[in-house]
Amino acid sequence: MKLLMLLLILLAFVTSSVLAAPAPSPSYAKWSKQALEAAQKEYHASIVDYLHVGRTDIAEDIAEEKFKLWLRNEGGEFGVFVTIRFNPSTEQVLQTSFKKASS
Repeated sequence: MKLLMLLLILLAFVTSSVLAAPAPSPSYAKWSKQALEAAQKEYHASIVDYLHVGRTDIAEDIAEEKFKLWLRNEGGEFGVFVTIRFNPSTEQVLQTSFKKASS
């Protein structure tokens, strides 16, 4: 009986340790933060929501991360696409571009 209780306690401990492990950050986490900050600065707006659209490898030394953001400012709410073009080896940003989503 004691052995069964010990096994149950051990199983509960192992299960809770595995479930409590933090999830790894997605590969685009750095770029999403940069996109959010750039959009806030560009549009003087707060972020309502955002979506990672995807990554495109343009060339060996050029990649793009694209995000769709939903912003809110004094004029209301609107969508903006933010594209960050960068060198994947050095992570140097080459260009950040914005395009308002059609309403």
